[in-house]
Amino acid sequence: MRHTISVLVENKFGVLTRVAGLFSGRGYNIDSLNVAPTHDPSLSRMSIVTRGDDSTVEQIVKQLDKLVDTVKVIDYHQGDYIDRELVLLKVKAEPQNRAEICQMAELFRAKVVDVQPESLTIEITGAEGKLEKFITLMKDFGILDLTRTGVVALPRA
Repeated sequence: MRHTISVLVENKFGVLTRVAGLFSGRGYNIDSLNVAPTHDPSLSRMSIVTRGDDSTVEQIVKQLDKLVDTVKVIDYHQGDYIDRELVLLKVKAEPQNRAEICQMAELFRAKVVDVQPESLTIEITGAEGKLEKFITLMKDFGILDLTRTGVVALPRA
């Protein structure tokens, strides 16, 4: 089962290494990891997506909570939350199919952020399912390059 874990940590040197080390040292895989400062520059929020049964993830949460620089750990699997991811996608775009690509991007509320003679670069944000559907549609045109940010999440309440 997929879990999104939020870890609020002190914004200090080496914290990311300790968190990643906790996962690798115990044989847990990280599907995605996103780290950035919060509105308080002394704190950073890590959004970690991992897979495992409830008891495994419960162990991960307990071990994360024991780390010295950890302020708060939340497994969003247990609550109501909002998550988003950003994808930048460069797709092959010939004159005859540019309008179709732009129309699909508009349907998915994506933005064309760069236009080149042979390609378009598209920015799309949303939940994983939406992004996967859009990427699948773009494969027919020819994906030249793609990068993803990983999930970021916040609780609704």
